Amino acid sequence: MQIISAVSLWFIPVLIGFILIYGTLKKVPTYETFVEGGKEGIKMAVSIIPFLVGMMVAISVFRASGALDYMMEYIKPAIEKAGIPAEVIPLAIIRPISGNAALGMTSDLISAHGPDSFIGILASTIQGSTDTTFYVLTVYFGAVGIKKMGDALKVGLLADLAGFAAAIIVVTILFG
Repeated sequence: MQIISAVSLWFIPVLIGFILIYGTLKKVPTYETFVEGGKEGIKMAVSIIPFLVGMMVAISVFRASGALDYMMEYIKPAIEKAGIPAEVIPLAIIRPISGNAALGMTSDLISAHGPDSFIGILASTIQGSTDTTFYVLTVYFGAVGIKKMGDALKVGLLADLAGFAAAIIVVTILFG
């Protein structure tokens, strides 16, 4: 355990030192290159702000308007017949849109049902087996100027659905 702590403590500083030494030996202007990378990173961060704001507004409107609650009431009977706890469906819907909103929902589910409950374990597994597909497409594709993202969206949502289904199956088998 002490070895792992020491490695984790020193890994990043040693890696940065190695890169600087290697760059200097290869006659790369390391400081200037670092500064240029920093400038590029700031430009990238500023360029994605409109995409982030748009995504956050859309999520807030979706939740505050009651659309999520209305949709849940509509699909709840079918979900319960399938043996899926209705409490995790909002998490499955929000997770592809926003990681922070999904993390908040996961935290609420764990607080309400307990970390060792079926719902708590399922929510944690869903959180770990799916991705923020819309966020990734909006931010990363928008940052590099990709406009046609239809196929990536389909594949990403299909992967999220597969992760959600796998989480339900595995947690049901192991903890159900």
